[in-house]
Amino acid sequence: MALLQDWQAIAYNRETDKNELQKFWQDYFLVEKGIYEKLLTNPNEVVKGTVKELADRYKIDVMTMTGFLDGINDSLKVPNPIETMTEDTEVNLGFDKEKLYKNMVDAKADWLYNLPEWDLIFSAEKKKALYLEQKKSGTIVKPKKIGRNDPCPCGSGKKYKYCHGRNK
Repeated sequence: MALLQDWQAIAYNRETDKNELQKFWQDYFLVEKGIYEKLLTNPNEVVKGTVKELADRYKIDVMTMTGFLDGINDSLKVPNPIETMTEDTEVNLGFDKEKLYKNMVDAKADWLYNLPEWDLIFSAEKKKALYLEQKKSGTIVKPKKIGRNDPCPCGSGKKYKYCHGRNK
């Protein structure tokens, strides 16, 4: 069984007690935050190694590393084969800075996108622009509704109700 499936079986187990699951995620988010603090200190370095080697490097177990790799995968310049990875699979943590920041905003992970390490990577204006860009990307803008007495958008000069607004 691939590591990702094992991770998902633990992290998203519906039979686990709610308090236990909440504690699991709290612990995971602290570990995740610690790894991101280290990665963002040197954002141009592409950390590489096997899943096991990276777990050892960050002093965590392989399952937690699998969860981290699952979370960061959409922000990587070259995605890892997370669906099929094992302990010996070579992976990398070469992330796209803007994509990572936006994905953290999208995940509503304020404990990550508010890390002080981001201040060394982006200016306050750039962070604000990325934040707003990500928030707007999920906003649906409905077109203005045409009123019965408005001019028809086809350009005929007639009122909408006498042109394309007629029930035929």
